[in-house]
Amino acid sequence: MVFSSLTFLLLFLPALLAVYFACRSIPLRNAVLLLGSLFFYAWGEPVFVLVMVFVTLSVYLGTLAFHAAKSQAWKRVLFTLTIIVALAALVYFKYAAFFTNQILGLFGVSYTMQAPRLPIGISFFTFQAISYVVDAYRGNVRVQKNFSRLLLYVSCFPQLIAGPIVQYADIEYELAERRTSLDDFTGGMRRFAIGLCKKVLIANILGEMLSTLPDAGASVSAGWLTSLIFALQIYFDFSAYSDMAIGLGRVLGFRYHENFRYPYISSSVSEFWRRWHISLGHFFREYVYFPLGGSRKGKYRTTFNLLFVWSLTGLWHGASWNFVLWGLYYGILIALEHGTFKYVVKRTPRPVGIALTLLAVLIGWALFYQTDLTSCARQLFAMFGVVKDGAAISFVGWMDTQTLYALRTYTVLPVIACVLCLPILPALERFMRQRIRLQRSAQLLSVVLLTLGVALSIMNLVSDSYNPFLYFRF
Repeated sequence: MVFSSLTFLLLFLPALLAVYFACRSIPLRNAVLLLGSLFFYAWGEPVFVLVMVFVTLSVYLGTLAFHAAKSQAWKRVLFTLTIIVALAALVYFKYAAFFTNQILGLFGVSYTMQAPRLPIGISFFTFQAISYVVDAYRGNVRVQKNFSRLLLYVSCFPQLIAGPIVQYADIEYELAERRTSLDDFTGGMRRFAIGLCKKVLIANILGEMLSTLPDAGASVSAGWLTSLIFALQIYFDFSAYSDMAIGLGRVLGFRYHENFRYPYISSSVSEFWRRWHISLGHFFREYVYFPLGGSRKGKYRTTFNLLFVWSLTGLWHGASWNFVLWGLYYGILIALEHGTFKYVVKRTPRPVGIALTLLAVLIGWALFYQTDLTSCARQLFAMFGVVKDGAAISFVGWMDTQTLYALRTYTVLPVIACVLCLPILPALERFMRQRIRLQRSAQLLSVVLLTLGVALSIMNLVSDSYNPFLYFRF
């Protein structure tokens, strides 16, 4: 079940909210939310609910065990075992076939291991479980002795499938005590509606446009346009899910942190990753980069730490060499920004920095989009006007007929999407709210536009158009 489906919008969500708010006590609301979340996940993944329960049970028992350990040495051993067991399902489902095939290939074995079907959202709920274990080990949170409450934290449906990655410390007390005001409800539903419109009316249509483009190696325009449209699509798709998750969380009484802050206005690659998928970046900094020493052990160790962390970031997105290269690509750029080009980045005028960062990001999206390395190389060569066929190198044209047709068919939406990537609308809304005469007009206009957007979204969903969430596969 996905947020942008009629089943969720017209059946599941109204029914769950009605029962949830009919219950007055937090234990009853937790029970309703837990059962609803398990049903939500089981709708599309009935067997894999057991995987999520297994991961949660392993961290629950493991945390209780190392918390009760008498010696620091036993505590450390039990903590390590808990992390290993928690990661076991993720490693098996997502990486076992990839690494097995790479090793077999090195020895010339022709056998190919088939990857098992990947449970939706396994990377997200596994990382959430690990954040609880680490924080409990460090003493940052209290050990949760109520299994159902811990399972609710891991499985809570707003952020279960595609984030944001919520640390246990952020909602530890809200699991036991929370309230929802009328402002929370209306503000949360407004945020959900914004996300729904971004997903259905922008991201989905950009996905349709992307499918009409030719092979990215067909021309220079095809290469760059493929990266640009994919950059817009993945931003509106993923930020839309985050908007809906944050909105639903607020409706239910949870405060989730922001996951996107207009990343395409960044003036450096480091800033881009402080604005894009913020919860993932925070997880790797908090639980991998800092424990490795961060930037405190000299420039060479800092470079190693960055490359290692970004390699893991790439692998987190998928068991494929293109994701590893994508991660290393950003690791190298960020290492250069922290080292060799540190002062250059600081002194570069912001408009120039934004342009250079966008250029780097669009090249990076080519690595991310093309899961086949041959296709990836073909697109990257084409983006710079070159086509490589074996040892032969030739030049491609600037434009091809299929790309030109796609541009003529989808003329307005990419422009609108580019504008909406900028913080223009929030600035306009703040300006209108600061003027007493315009404040009521701004509120009314916002309600009318969102109502119209939701109506159009539902109409599009009725037509059963293109509607996947890109980050579900991670």
